[in-house]
Amino acid sequence: MVDRTDVTFPSGDAHCAAYLYRPDGEATGDVPCVVMAHGFSATRDDRLPAFAERFAEAGMAALVFDYRHFGASGGHPRQLLDVGRQHDDYRAAVAYARGLDGIDPERIALWGSSFSGGHVVAVAAGDPRLAAVVSQAPFADGVAAVALVPPKNLARLTVDGLRDRLGALAGRPPHLIPAVAEPGGYAAMTAPEAAPGFASITGEGSRWENAFAARLMLTMALYRPVRSAPSVQAPLLVCVCDEDATTPPAPAVKMGETAPRGEVVRYPIGHFSIYVGEPFERAVADQTAFLGRHLLSGTTASGSRGRAGAAAD
Repeated sequence: MVDRTDVTFPSGDAHCAAYLYRPDGEATGDVPCVVMAHGFSATRDDRLPAFAERFAEAGMAALVFDYRHFGASGGHPRQLLDVGRQHDDYRAAVAYARGLDGIDPERIALWGSSFSGGHVVAVAAGDPRLAAVVSQAPFADGVAAVALVPPKNLARLTVDGLRDRLGALAGRPPHLIPAVAEPGGYAAMTAPEAAPGFASITGEGSRWENAFAARLMLTMALYRPVRSAPSVQAPLLVCVCDEDATTPPAPAVKMGETAPRGEVVRYPIGHFSIYVGEPFERAVADQTAFLGRHLLSGTTASGSRGRAGAAAD
């Protein structure tokens, strides 16, 4: 049994909507908290509660939030995917968690997946107080990710990005483009796994919209969280999907290997498989064990770089 409440916290010019999960009433004393947000265009309801519930069952609180401009959070214009603003939302969520009654401010962890798997590494590099970080199927290197985009789409994405940027300067609403499409279609993600993958995590009641402001595509290749990994002081677990066709696995492995207290666990699956079924069960068990070691057992001062484990079949 876990307790979930709807909360909001301020971030910049708006408020972020969040779910706060707490362990059951038998927990005593201040507990650690895992701060969580989703990846590229997705929202807090899109399979994140499944992870948060497991963490809460293990004795940790979890704060699962929507970025500004997305989902249940405020912020206008809608569907504005801005890396810097999303980093600020993570920092605001951490500040909010540190001020909550019943939460130990020195045992705060970050959790991110896909695009936010890069965010948590970039944010953690600037916050030495964090106790642990989990980066799942991460967007680690924009150069490698952009290389997967079909050339025809890349040219069109660039043109649409310029149109959106110029429109913003002129005060016009964002020019929105699809986040995902079937192979041969037009979107930021068109790998064979992309459309069915989003369908597997966005069920009835999801606030996900298949759209984002195109201006992001002008700077996507410049976003390289892997370069921040050497500055992350907290223990870092990187969960790598070896058959990932959406966020290349090689930079993700490098991210875990170059972090001073990094660990890498690898799974023989695609990008979206880690959210559901048996791969989810394996990943959430690995993540819960990692977070338990560093948030519940008082071992945050003795981490060392290594391999957390690997899926062999």
